[in-house]
This record gives sequence, C-alpha cells and structure tokens, in this order.
Amino acid sequence: MNLLQIHEPGQTPLPHENAAAVGIDLGTTYSVVAVASDTTAEVIHNIHGHALVPSVVYYAPDGGIEVGYPAKARWERGEECVISSVKRRMHEANVRLKAGNREVTPVEVSAEILKELKRNAERALGREVTQAVITVPAYFDDAARAATKDAARLAGLEVLRLINEPTAAALAYGLDKSAQGIYAIYDLGGGTFDMSLLKLEKGIFQVLSTAGDTALGGDDFDQAIAAWLLTELGFAEDTLKSQQVGALVALARAAKHELTQNTSAVITYNGKSASLSRNAFDELIYPYVEKSLSVCQQALLDAKLSIVDVKGVVMVGGSTRVKLVYEQVKEFFGKPPLIDVNPDEVVAIGAALQAHGLTQGSDNLLLDVNPLSLGLETMGGLTEKIIQRNTPIPVSASQEFTTYQDGQDGMQIHVVQGEREMVRDNRSLARFELTGIPPLPAGIARVRVTFTIDADGLLTVSAQEKTTDAQQAIHVKPSYGLAPEEMEKMLIASMENARGDITERLLVEARTEAERAIVELQSAMKQDANLLETAEKSRIDRQIMVLRNAAQGTDRDYIDAELHELGRLAQPFAERRMDRAIGTALVGQTVDKVRP
Repeated sequence: MNLLQIHEPGQTPLPHENAAAVGIDLGTTYSVVAVASDTTAEVIHNIHGHALVPSVVYYAPDGGIEVGYPAKARWERGEECVISSVKRRMHEANVRLKAGNREVTPVEVSAEILKELKRNAERALGREVTQAVITVPAYFDDAARAATKDAARLAGLEVLRLINEPTAAALAYGLDKSAQGIYAIYDLGGGTFDMSLLKLEKGIFQVLSTAGDTALGGDDFDQAIAAWLLTELGFAEDTLKSQQVGALVALARAAKHELTQNTSAVITYNGKSASLSRNAFDELIYPYVEKSLSVCQQALLDAKLSIVDVKGVVMVGGSTRVKLVYEQVKEFFGKPPLIDVNPDEVVAIGAALQAHGLTQGSDNLLLDVNPLSLGLETMGGLTEKIIQRNTPIPVSASQEFTTYQDGQDGMQIHVVQGEREMVRDNRSLARFELTGIPPLPAGIARVRVTFTIDADGLLTVSAQEKTTDAQQAIHVKPSYGLAPEEMEKMLIASMENARGDITERLLVEARTEAERAIVELQSAMKQDANLLETAEKSRIDRQIMVLRNAAQGTDRDYIDAELHELGRLAQPFAERRMDRAIGTALVGQTVDKVRP
C-alpha cells in the first residue's frame, strides 16, 4: 500500500522549553564543561588546573575506572583496557567494545566522561549539577543523538537541549560580541572537520548551510609527522608494535604543539633524533588544509553565498592553532579569523550560554538544520521529501496523500532519509501502518502525514485519516545508526547521480501516472458499461494495451503521448458519465432550486 502525493507541505517551527544547566562539549579527543551567568561564561578546571579533559577511559582489571589524563597516559604507553575516540562509535547502538575482560557500549564509555565533567563542575561550583546542554556534531543522526542523551542519563544529567557544535560556537561570539550578519564557523578538531554558515540577526541564530569531512582533522597532522619521522630515522612502519604506535603519535602531537610557537621541533624516538622545521611541517599538512577549504567552498555554494557575504570567521577546535591553518583560512576568506575565544573552549562556552538562557529566560532563538532530507515512499518506489536537507529545526512539515486502490483500508508509511530520488538508494528509517481508513474509491481518502523534528534533532512521524480521525505515530530511533562518513558518502552520491536520478524519477512518475489512469478508467468502464458503445470500448481497450506496453519501456515522451491518446479516446465516455451524474443529482429538483 503505497502513497500518492496530492498537496505541497507547509512548515511550522516548534517552541522550546526552559530549564537550567551547565554547558558540555563532549568531544572526540577532549571534552570541556563550562558555566555561564548574566555577565560572563567560563570553562571549569579540574583540581590539576586543566580545562580540557581527554575523552579517554581506562577500565582496570580490579573494576576501577580512570578518566582523562591518567587514562590518556596509559593509552600512550600502549596499555590495554583503554578506550578513546568513542564519539565516533555513538551511532552504533549494539556495538560492544573490549576493555580487557569487560565489554562496554559507547553509551557507557561516554557516560564515564560525562561523570568526570559533572564531578569537576560540582567541585568548582560547590553545588550539585543535574542538568546540561550538550553539543553534538551537526551530522549526528537520530541514533547518535539519542545515544548521547542516554549517556547523560547514565551520568545523572538531564539533557535540556542538544545543540550543534557550530551553533554553539556562533552563540558564544554572537552573545558576547552582539554580532550581526553571516558568519562562517570553521571547526577543525582532532578527527573531523565541520564548516557551517550561520546568519545572526536580532537574537536569531540560523544555520544557512553545513558541510564537512568526517576523516579530516588534527589526527591527520599527527600521522603525517609520524610517517615523516619513521622515514627520516629509517624505521619501517610495519615493524611497529601496538605499544609503539601510541608513543610515536604522542611524540608527533607534541611536535605539532611546539611548532605553533617555535620555528622548529626536535623529536627523539628510539634513541634517534630528527629536527622538523615549520616550513617542512607546513608542506606535510598543506594537502589537508586545502581539503578543508574545498569544504568551505561547498558550504558557500550550498547557501548560495560568496566570500564577500561573510562578515566574520570563527575558529573552533584545537587544530586551528596551527599557523598554516590560520593563514590559509585568512587568505581564503580575505579577513583575519576571530580567535578572541579559546578555540578549545568556545563550543562549551556557547553551550553554557544556551544553558543559562534556558534556565533564566532568553530572547535568543537557535535554528539548527536537518543534515539530510527526510521523507517517505510513494508509488513506484519514489522518495517524497517532506523535510529538506538544511531546513532549520525545530520544524514540523505535513503533506496530504490519498489511496491508490478502491476500498483500500490501510496505508503503509515507509520513512526514509537521504537525497536520492529512489527509495532503494536512500536509508530506510522506519515503517508503520495506518489502519481504519474507510473503504472509499481510490483517490477519495485524505491522509495527512506529519514529520516533526524537535530541538534535539529527533524525528516523530504521524499519520491521520481526515474523515475518521484514525491516526498512528512513531518516534524514529533506529536500532542502528548512520556513521558520519556514511552520511558524507550519501551527500556525495546524490550530487554525482543527480542527472540520472531525475531522469529515472520522471520515467517512474510517467509509468505511475499511466497505471493510475488505466486503473481509474477500467473501474469507470466496469461501473458504467452501458454508456460505452462496443466499438468505442474496443478502441479504448486497445489503447490501454498500447499504453501498458509503452510503460514497460524507457521512453518517457512515448508514455506521455500514449497516455494523452488514451485520454482523448476516453473523453466522450467521461462526458457521458458526467452528464448522467448531473442528471441524477437534479432528479426531482425545480429550476428555481438549482438556479444560482
């Protein structure tokens, strides 16, 4: 039981609720917690004075757990039972990660990191912390967002809002500087790169476009240095043991940090030393920086903007401290990037400001975007997009559909995600059935399908039959998630196959319209057979066969032409049916009663 579209969608923003919280940037490499007041926002340091908490967890054989720098030190020494970069696995609901004799989920690991941040905040503030605004990558899907909220609950935190990381960064600058206009958020972290364009105007923060590379970040810089060092010192990479890899990457990262201040860095490994100059380092990482600027260009194209439209560039992520990154971004946008707020801390500060606004009342409205289009399946396996990619959220959008067959008493709702025209090329999210539809002729029933994305980016789909008020709904929390790199591949595939997809869609629509016309005409011929002359019926039957044969082919123009011919042949019959219907309706009526 597929669907036929009959109306265009309308979109209605949804309100948000108020609450109280700290702000948390739950990062891939490091995590940060911050708190805001009416006059200021600041990050919270642990007892050792560190604002950044490494997102690393060590599960000791005796049951103990270490989080942050102690766990990171064990990882660098190549010890087992250490889990890092778990954020990359948050979309995988059922994965179990080995930590010695234990098996833990990404949710459980993330919960330990959040507990550590919660303890640091409570120690600094001198009171219990139970609520938080937590940031997530713009490309986190439903499963990853739901997993983040589950981790917070395990850590004893109520999540008041999940906000996208670029939006949090803009919020930090927008509220602090009273900024207006279009800003680019250049977010280069340890493992991923995100670029967003936001419009800031009178307290409204609207994401115009977002793009990214899920395999680009400071880790690539570290790997480039490590590979250079092995070659320089004459070591073979394939001879390294797992314990040595962590130590080598740690040395490379230390050299990278040193080169943000100095023109050279000396690296010593296994008794041998090599000096890496700033210029040599820049050559190693230049391809990665150029790749990030290509993503910036794509975001501008998506938003239909040029560089001159961008008022400012906000730098986010520790990797933006690299001199070459700063200089190349400055050259690309033609203006110095904003670095007033620590790039490691700006996202957490934005989250804290949002937390304060939600608890104390705020005029600021955050409009994040839906990263991939959401829709449902219609006749012929076509995707009907209900909420387009880059639509600001929260949002609700509806369309009306109708039945395809006479007497159809149910409708299968198949929810899909993606940019392709055919359902088979997109991702299936959920299925449910609306029952209780009155057994009316095809095309009479009216079913309103509504897609609602809340402020956390979570989707609810509902369907309602208008005449009986029968309704059904589903909260889309898929049992498996969509990895950021998979999402990136989907976007690339949609662009590479755009022309072919549209051609196929138009062909399928022509075939579907031909079949619909045949079904309706044959039903009418059966119902009012006495209005048809024998020769006329034969001509129509022959044309139906011709049209069906045409619909088996791939010539859309030929299908349309034969459909038009069928309509021409059936026109006299349709007029006689209309005359009979009018005559029946007027039986027993006087001229005065029917006169306008």
